[in-house]
Amino acid sequence: MITSFAPNMDPTANMKPIITLLLTIQAGTAMGEPAYSPELDNYPKHLFWGDTHLHTQMSGDAYLFGTRLGHDAAYSFAKGQEVTSSSGQSARLDRPLDFLVIADHANNLGAPYSRGEFARDSTFRDSSLGKLWIDAKRQSLQDPTIDLKKFEGDRLYTVHREDLVSIRHAGFRTAFWRMATAAADRHNDPGKFTALIGYEWTPEGAAHRVVVFRDSAERANQILPFSSYDSRYPEDLWRFLEGYEADTGGEAFSIPHNPNLTSGLMFATVDSLGEPIDSAYAKRRSRWEPLLEVTQTKGDSEAHPYLSPEDEFADFETWNGWAGTAPNPDRPPEKIQFEYARPALKNGLSLAAETGTNPFKFGLIGSTDSHTALATAAEDNYWGKFGRDEPSPDRIQADWPGWQGSAAGYAAVWAPENTREAIFDAMRRRETFASTGPRMSLRFFAGWNFKPKDVLQPDRAKIGYQMGVPMGGDLEGAPEGAATTFMVYAIKDPLGANLDRIQIVKGWLSEDGELAEKVFNVAWSGERRLRRNGSLSVVGNTVNVDEASFTNDIGSAELAAVWVDPEFDRNEYAFYYARVLEIPTPRWTAYDAKYYQLGNLPPSVPMVLQERAYSSPIWYAPTVPPRLRSPIGAP
Repeated sequence: MITSFAPNMDPTANMKPIITLLLTIQAGTAMGEPAYSPELDNYPKHLFWGDTHLHTQMSGDAYLFGTRLGHDAAYSFAKGQEVTSSSGQSARLDRPLDFLVIADHANNLGAPYSRGEFARDSTFRDSSLGKLWIDAKRQSLQDPTIDLKKFEGDRLYTVHREDLVSIRHAGFRTAFWRMATAAADRHNDPGKFTALIGYEWTPEGAAHRVVVFRDSAERANQILPFSSYDSRYPEDLWRFLEGYEADTGGEAFSIPHNPNLTSGLMFATVDSLGEPIDSAYAKRRSRWEPLLEVTQTKGDSEAHPYLSPEDEFADFETWNGWAGTAPNPDRPPEKIQFEYARPALKNGLSLAAETGTNPFKFGLIGSTDSHTALATAAEDNYWGKFGRDEPSPDRIQADWPGWQGSAAGYAAVWAPENTREAIFDAMRRRETFASTGPRMSLRFFAGWNFKPKDVLQPDRAKIGYQMGVPMGGDLEGAPEGAATTFMVYAIKDPLGANLDRIQIVKGWLSEDGELAEKVFNVAWSGERRLRRNGSLSVVGNTVNVDEASFTNDIGSAELAAVWVDPEFDRNEYAFYYARVLEIPTPRWTAYDAKYYQLGNLPPSVPMVLQERAYSSPIWYAPTVPPRLRSPIGAP
């Protein structure tokens, strides 16, 4: 079933002005060249699914918390092959992924693994890695310049002095980095499976980034990963990436993740030294951080109910001691706006007006941040955060992460082909969306001239590129009398649940400097009608918690709409992104409860959820910026 706003459809009387405006925009209206518009015979036709944030036993915390799988097992699992997990269970994806980034921590890369293997395995002790370990350990234990107290703030795991070999011993660091890059090259299969080289930069305070390279091992091996032992400031990481590109001719960028756990650091409106963000900082950040990992196993970071109380879907997989609007007393509520995507996107509008560049102009992806080497985000195939969290009768009530762990998420990329270059370039231009797990399809375009019939055409994607810009793109300087017009459509995961609704989330900066947001329901399943306040009744619920099952008796297989912003102001900065919700389905906790016959669990354990997808935003900027009258609040 397709739901769309067409001339012969009248979902509710108060929608008539929107439809009328859509039909009266003149076909000849035009604007300047969009920021991105591919050749119409070569636009991205293919949707690729992947995980840009996976850890193996080479990450110190993964190894110490029970993971015993390496690069080859991780790639094999992502390709759909069966592997034996760290806990000895068989694991397999129901559908392979198209691409993968193994992002082991640069800090102490391979060191805890080596320490553990050296102690228990004579084969490792006799290997070249074992001999490097002996030499590196000797150096670290004898080095008077290493002050262990410097590393006591490392929240990943207890630091052992011998693990700090990764700081001093270039040979040891090089061996493990080249092991990672060689594995990526070995498993990269252009056209079939993409293995992108990467690693994770992990400073104190958890404002972590995944670094992704466009290149093969030949180029990536010309450097060693820049870790937070080199610097804990993201500005220095960006300088490193700039140097990498200048020195090697390669390409790379960094992806922030888990802003919800950064205690106000990720999207602060000051730099690392506490100075207000200026134009130089904004340009550098915008250049090197085109994406945000908005959903993963440590919770969802799209929105927070404390900041978006009118958004009924804002409290989704909310982490870090927050339940609804009741704040953890150890975490001041004023920090929340600097930890979630939607308020960051709003603050970015103010900074764009002030500095001329938006530092928070990021597209959206999901990834797992799994430390099991198993890149899975399905509720019925959830393997936990660490090796110790793999399926068992006890993991729901474990201290951490326990039931709070989320079976999320995946990165979805629109690209012309499945190669390193095409996947990287699509991410660079932000033509991506985030999924909490289901593999639904989502397209989102903005322009001035879309007609209701356009979304029903077989070549609607081509129309989208021809008449507008895709997700991740820019519109500027609205023609006189026009308003932003959107074409959006979504198709359910063929092996998953039907769709409940499509919403468009808008944020804007008024001419007097005030930031605001609003969520619009633009397409929905069933015979529901919009209420006068724009809300919809719930879609229903077919979940049988005891059986961990649901039916697709409700919802739609496909939803689509052409929608015009009824509150558009051509003089205001704005962003828009699409949010697609599935009908309710069982959460992984329900699947565990059934499989292990756990009986009654505490009511605090959620058993049902509404999975979702978030498109990358599309930004609108007036030709003449508005004058700000009030600054952004400080963190």
